[in-house]
Order: sequence, then C-alpha cells, then structure tokens
Amino acid sequence: MKNFLILGGGLSGIEAAIKLKNKGYNVTLVSDRDYLFIYPISIWIPVKEISFEDSAIKLSVLQKKHGFNLVIQKVESIDVLNKKVVLEYSELTYDYMFIALGMHKVNVKGVENTLSICTAPEQSITIANELEKLVNKGSGKIAVGFGGNPKDANGSAVRGGPAFELLFNISTHLKKKKLRDKFELNFIAPMAEPGKKMGKKAFGNLSKFFKHYKINQHLGKKILGFNKGEILFEGDKKLESDLIIFISGGAGHSVLQNSGLPLSEAGFVKTLPTCQVEGFSEIYAIGDSAELLGPKWAAKQGHMAEIMADIAAYNVHQQITGSNKTKSYVDKISITCIMDSGDGAALISRTIKKESMIMLPIVGHWLKKAWGLYYKNSKLKRIPRIPGM
Repeated sequence: MKNFLILGGGLSGIEAAIKLKNKGYNVTLVSDRDYLFIYPISIWIPVKEISFEDSAIKLSVLQKKHGFNLVIQKVESIDVLNKKVVLEYSELTYDYMFIALGMHKVNVKGVENTLSICTAPEQSITIANELEKLVNKGSGKIAVGFGGNPKDANGSAVRGGPAFELLFNISTHLKKKKLRDKFELNFIAPMAEPGKKMGKKAFGNLSKFFKHYKINQHLGKKILGFNKGEILFEGDKKLESDLIIFISGGAGHSVLQNSGLPLSEAGFVKTLPTCQVEGFSEIYAIGDSAELLGPKWAAKQGHMAEIMADIAAYNVHQQITGSNKTKSYVDKISITCIMDSGDGAALISRTIKKESMIMLPIVGHWLKKAWGLYYKNSKLKRIPRIPGM
C-alpha cells in the first residue's frame, strides 16, 4: 500500500487526507496545531457572535472519523532527494507527498503594531478583546485593510474578503451597541482598486457598502509601515488609529525556500494544472502553498483549496492505477464568497464565463452561518457531503 504524507492541517490538507483515505491509501497528516481552523467564519469571533471553539475542529476528532494517521509537530525541512520530511522531534518518509502548508505573510515594517484576522488564529481573540476595550471606552478609531505582494505575478495571494467582512461586521456590531456615531472606521489599501478581482458588478457596489456602513477609504497610497497607533503612508501622510487590523499579502511558506522544489518569485510551489509539482511525479502542492494558475483575477480562497485537494487526489490515484486520465483545477477556477456584513450579505460569484453579485439583506447573514454549520458537520460525517461543496 502506498504511503501518503500530507503536510498541513488546513482546509486543503484535511480535504486531501479524507479523499485519499477514501481511496484506500495509508495517509499521515502533519500539522503544527491540533485543530482545523475555519477561517471563513472566524470574522465573527472579534464581534463575539461566535466563540473561538465554534471556528475550530479538533484534528483528533477528524482522525477518528476518517481514519488517517495524525502527527502534531512542526515541519522543519523537506528532503525531496531522500523522500524524507524532518519534523521537530522525528522524521517521516513517504511514497507520495501533498504540500498543504499554507503561506506566510509579507513582512511590513512595524507589522507587530497591527493585528490580523488571517494569520495566527489566536489573534482573532486578541482583536475581540481590543475591540471590547474600545466599546467599553465608548469611542475610538479603527482601521482595517490589506496589502499585496509585488512578487506575486497575478496577485492571487491577496486576502481582501476577510478585511471587508470584518470591517462591515464591526460597523454593525457598533450600531447594535448604539455607538456607531462615536467611532471612526477607516479602510486602508495600497492599491487604487481593491476588490476588483471580484468582478465589475461586485467592485462597483463596494462603494455603496462603504457609504452604508459609514467607512472612510484611504486607497492608492503605498503603506510604508505602522507605528503604535498610526499608519504611515508615502508622502509623509499618517492616519491615527486605536486599533489597526491589517492583512499582509501572502508569500511562500519559509520551509519551502530550501526544499529544492521549484518556486515562483513569491515563493509558492510551481505545479502543473493537475497540482503535480513540476519535475516531481510523487509530489503535489495544493491550496495556499501552490502558485495559483489561471486568469489574472484568480484568488486563493478556501473553496479553491478544497478543489485543488480533490483534483490532486483524483490525479494521483489515476497515476498509481496506471490510468491516463487527469483533471485540471484551472478549469474550475472561480471566485465564490458570501460577503457577510453582520446584518446581511452579498453572494459574489465570478467564473471565466460570467460574474454576478446578489444582495441578500438579513437572510445572507444566516446563509453564511448555515454554511459554517454545514462545513463542520459534513467534515465530522454527521450529515452527507453535498457534491461540489
């Protein structure tokens, strides 16, 4: 029986482990934390609509449900010549390896003076605590934004959606507390047209969201860095803020840098459309670890991470069984999200053929809540998995 080693316990890693185990392989998943964190619903932790535990699933529980092996250790290095991975306290070998380590962030000067909804999961709790302090104070200035990575050719490693959602949710939260007029909310981004990847219709409606939720925009100016309580823009411009939440652009995981694997300029693993790593027939890269192929508007999202995992599991199985069949994840490239605002949502979709944005006041918020419940319960095999979701 072929031995599979999956590095990473995020959305793509878990999906790959489940699919490969279902095909009868011996699967070992390695993660540096003992839980799967569901980032798409973590936007509600800062406004205390859900708890941290609501956005996490213990990997030990998933292991029991699906039967894969589990190792909780940090990956130190990858030795592709000897098909070996060095962990904190042990070493593992493999016949086939899936790299699903996620990505690291571009280091911005003074980033330690900010918090993020897309890095260490525990920061979502810190954001909640800092927001609560300002609510108890009764007033304040809050800035939320994101940046990119100039080395990322198609800009796919930008995490814009969570910034928009968190900002809109904070506005709604303050309104419920009857404090909205006591707070100044600012959105910051170095690009002139943040959100344009979502498509013309969705991008055109973003300004309406900012107006409705009374949010000031600071766009198109390079962000030089952060001091405590202030954002520094080019041209000696500054913006004061009591709470700064900033999502840096994505960069390749540091473990990959000396792995001998082919990497893009931004540090992501270069693959074929099948998810197979260029030049390595026994290695596949999925999710945020891989360079995303496809149109310029393509973006690294959770559903794409799972699609890549499914495609890779299918292709490696065909490879092992001697079939010539293959599938390409590029054919399935899309942007799909329920952009939540706490009091509603917008259903955004973009494919190669079409794009759309459907406004869903009130019900949209509960639709995203329902997705969160579906995701958790389907992964735990409590309810059937809907094909394509």
